Amino acid sequence: MKLSKAQYDEVAHFITTLKPTRQCMKTLKERFPNQSQSTLLSIFSQEYQKFTKKTHARHHVPETIKMYYSKYLQEVAMDPTAPVLLNLANEVDFSPALIARIILERFLQDLNGVAPTKPVLNTMLRDSSQIPDPILANQVNQCVVNDCCNGPLVDCIKHSIGYEHEVLLREKLLEKNMAFLDEDQLRLKGYDKTPDFILEVPVAVEGHVIHWIESKASFGDELSHRAYLQDQFWSYWNRFGPGLVIYWYGFIEELDCHRERGIILKDEFPSDIVTLHGCMSLGEEQGKQVGERKPEKSQEAQ
Repeated sequence: MKLSKAQYDEVAHFITTLKPTRQCMKTLKERFPNQSQSTLLSIFSQEYQKFTKKTHARHHVPETIKMYYSKYLQEVAMDPTAPVLLNLANEVDFSPALIARIILERFLQDLNGVAPTKPVLNTMLRDSSQIPDPILANQVNQCVVNDCCNGPLVDCIKHSIGYEHEVLLREKLLEKNMAFLDEDQLRLKGYDKTPDFILEVPVAVEGHVIHWIESKASFGDELSHRAYLQDQFWSYWNRFGPGLVIYWYGFIEELDCHRERGIILKDEFPSDIVTLHGCMSLGEEQGKQVGERKPEKSQEAQ
């Protein structure tokens, strides 16, 4: 689903009034009933990620961490069953999964005398049963499960959705009998940075020739698209020629401004692909029609 810049800005502004809970999606859908649920969810996730990056530093000041940890210890001592970390995350307006990470890291540091490594932290966040304190394990699990934008559960879901859309794109290419190489095949050939699919025989989409297709299971906003252009798309263009990017959850339509330079944006698999085989078949058919008309013209001339 394509949105104008004005439509996107309206959605993004409304998102700033919402808390990052699963219930907020109902409010968002009620406010924008004409937009798809998946598009709204993708925009919400991206906007909250931006907010998290902006505020991340202030939550990691040593004095702030000390305050959060003291508050956690005090409140969990009064009622171990209360959602202390979830409440803390809502109170300070920060991601529940990231609050859980801060508290877990401080707990392990106090327990072992040294700061835990990232692999240890990530393992415990993915599997809270590895946390030696069962109360904290339950608190961390509550945060991970209830965070709709950050954390190992969200990362797993995003990875699965991305893979699902790559499989969908592969099926579409096979349906069209288009010859292609995927990322794994290209890496075996020595390429280090590749799009999802390279077309062995170029095709035309809306009058533009394309040599590769990239699948993005997200909404294409200005920030993410600019980053993709710099880090991926222009590199693909330099190496493989013009290509197509599919933002399955839509994009800001004004961003589709590089067609003449060789990068086309779509929000679905194109229905009007013209293949070399199709062009040859059309040419043969036209040739037959011309050949069939020639005798008639000759008789008229006689």
